[in-house]
Amino acid sequence: MDTTGTLDEALQRLHASGPERLGRLTNHAPMAVEALAARGQEAAVHRWLDLYASRLEEFPDAVEPITDADWRSALGDPRRAADWIARFGRELGERPWRDVLALWWPRLLPGMYGGSTHPVIRVGHAVRTLLADRSGGGITEPRLTELAHALGYWAARHHPVADLVPVSGAADAAAALDAVVPLDVREGGFPARLGRVRSLPVWAAAVTDPAEAHRRLTELVRAATHRYATHGHGDATMLVHAATAPNAVLRTLPALPRALWVPSLRAAWTASAAVTAMYAPDTPEPCVPPGAVTPEEVFERALAHGDEHVVKLADTALDVGDERAFAAALRAVELGEPLR
Repeated sequence: MDTTGTLDEALQRLHASGPERLGRLTNHAPMAVEALAARGQEAAVHRWLDLYASRLEEFPDAVEPITDADWRSALGDPRRAADWIARFGRELGERPWRDVLALWWPRLLPGMYGGSTHPVIRVGHAVRTLLADRSGGGITEPRLTELAHALGYWAARHHPVADLVPVSGAADAAAALDAVVPLDVREGGFPARLGRVRSLPVWAAAVTDPAEAHRRLTELVRAATHRYATHGHGDATMLVHAATAPNAVLRTLPALPRALWVPSLRAAWTASAAVTAMYAPDTPEPCVPPGAVTPEEVFERALAHGDEHVVKLADTALDVGDERAFAAALRAVELGEPLR
């Protein structure tokens, strides 16, 4: 946990900005600065943010308040981002944050595929800050506001995926990801490609026990992170989300009622498998072992590179914590364009 106040300062600085820029690209700064603070790099937070600042846009204008009567019709409307953020700000001011999350998680979960999965990833980072200190010291106003921004962004970019045809999968997550068939037509951005995903392999569909769902989700995060080491060249940026989206869900599970863990696993699998179908290369490349490298060194290399996706994949790789995960993070350093 960041006890220096740096993260809260950075979040306050960022909450004057909107969740996107150029009408479609995600503001990654809240997620990246949280990862830096969580990994003991508080001293680098504002320096990194200064480099990223040119990519920030002003907070969007409000349209009209979202009410209990009309919230369903406002789901998935990016023009209502400010309205959604205000709605969650009000709710989080009136009730405990876990209660708000438990109410809205099942409402938002079917639409976690909008915004290239960034909204749920932002929620995962926000929840980690609130869970950081179980004595309650981690629950500060900027961190609650960050959860409001994250949930509001998710609601505004809510985008379900329906009518997927299940095809033969595999018993373990790594083999199931290998069984994903890449799209025949891989042109256009995330929404266009997502619309072409028609079928995905079956994996973990029979899981009903929350503890088993947690175990399987951990397995999925590990498998997707490992896979980046050999497949990240398919799209160095977008394939990061095959690992970071399910890891955001995994990080959120401890704050959710256990009854929500199984549907969370299923949604996370769909997200990871869909990203794999949309961006995976036709052939893998060898995984180069990183040699003797510490987790701290891996993250320092990601920070020196600076790209937000590289930083977030390194953060997930440290959660996985093994040599192949470190190789994946360092592969992202090789493939990505450094932040300048």
